[in-house]
Amino acid sequence: MIHIEKVKELMSELNGLFEEIRNKNELETLKAEYMGKNGKITLLNQMIKEIPNEDKKEFGMQVNELKNKFNSEFAKVAQELEEAEINEKLNSEAIDVSLPGTKIEVGNAHPIERIIESLEALLMSMGYDVIEGPEVEKDLYNFELLNLPKGHPARDAQDTFYIKGEEYLLRSQTSPVQARCMLAHEGKDPIRIICPGKTYRRDEDDATHSHQFTQMEGLLIDTGITLGDLKGTFEEIAKMLFGKSRSTRFRPSFYPFTEPSVEMDISCFNCNGKGCNICKGTGWITVGGAGMVNPIVLRNCGYDPNKWNGFAFGFGIERLAMLKYGINDVRTFYINHDIKTLKQFDRREY
Repeated sequence: MIHIEKVKELMSELNGLFEEIRNKNELETLKAEYMGKNGKITLLNQMIKEIPNEDKKEFGMQVNELKNKFNSEFAKVAQELEEAEINEKLNSEAIDVSLPGTKIEVGNAHPIERIIESLEALLMSMGYDVIEGPEVEKDLYNFELLNLPKGHPARDAQDTFYIKGEEYLLRSQTSPVQARCMLAHEGKDPIRIICPGKTYRRDEDDATHSHQFTQMEGLLIDTGITLGDLKGTFEEIAKMLFGKSRSTRFRPSFYPFTEPSVEMDISCFNCNGKGCNICKGTGWITVGGAGMVNPIVLRNCGYDPNKWNGFAFGFGIERLAMLKYGINDVRTFYINHDIKTLKQFDRREY
C-alpha cells in the first residue's frame, strides 16, 4: 500500500538525519520540518482517515513507531548539544584560582560611634545597662526633678530649644533618662546605667561648639557608695580611651544635680603632663563632669537619701573623639565621609 510505503520511506530518512545537526537552531528547524503543523510525520498521521479500516491498525502502529524514533533521536541530540554548550561555557569562563581575590570594601565605624561602642563595652562589663530615652522631653524630667526648678540661674547656661511653651523641649542633656529610670524603680532597687544619645542647645556652630551633640551619662545608685568608687570608674574609662599611662584627677566644681561635684581631668597624652598647647600649659585636660548624686535629686526621684546614695558622670562624646583622634573642628563629625577617610582612625588607637 502506498501509505505503508510512505511510512517506510520516512523511517529510512531518519537514519543519519540527526548526524549533521550542529546547533540548537538546526535542531529546531528539523523538528518543524517533520513534527510541525505541516511536518512530514504530522501530515502522515492525518492520512489515517483515508486508510481502509482493516489496515488502520497496522498503519497507526507504524506511524507511532516513526514518531517515537524521531522523538528519541531528537531528545538524544538535544542533550548532547546542551552538554556541549555547557562545556564550552565552562572552558571560556574558567577561573584561575591562583589569582588574588577581589577585595570588597565594607563600611567603617564613625569616630563618634567608636567612642560610644568602646564606652558601652567597658561599662557593660562593669555591670551597667544601656538605657535610652526620648529626645523630645518634658521640662519636668530635663530640669525640675534634677534640682533645676523654674527660675534657676543654671537654666540660662543650657540655652534650651523649647517646643511648646515651657513644657516640652529638645533635651539639653541625657540626664532625664536617669530621672525616668529612678522613678521607674520607685526607690526600691539599686541602679547602674549609662545613657548615650543626642542632645540639643542653642550654641553657635563653630570649631568647638554645635547646636546638636552627643552625650553619655552614667548613674550608679546603691548603698555605701563613695567618691572613691567614682574615681576608680573614671580611671578605668580614661585608661581605656587614652592609654594605660594616663593619670586622672578630680577638681571641685558645681552642678545642681550632684553634691559634691567635680571636673574629671586626665594627664595630657601629648606632653605627658609637661605642658603644651593642647593642655594649655597645665599638663591636664578636662574630659567630663561628675559627682555624688544630690540628695534633693534622690528625693525628687523617689529614693530616700538617708538610705541610698550614688554617683553620676557625663561626657561629651565629640570632645572625647576630638582628643583621642586629634580632630580640631567639631564640624568634621557631621560631614559625609568616604571609607578611606573613616579608616584612618583604625590607626589611631592607644
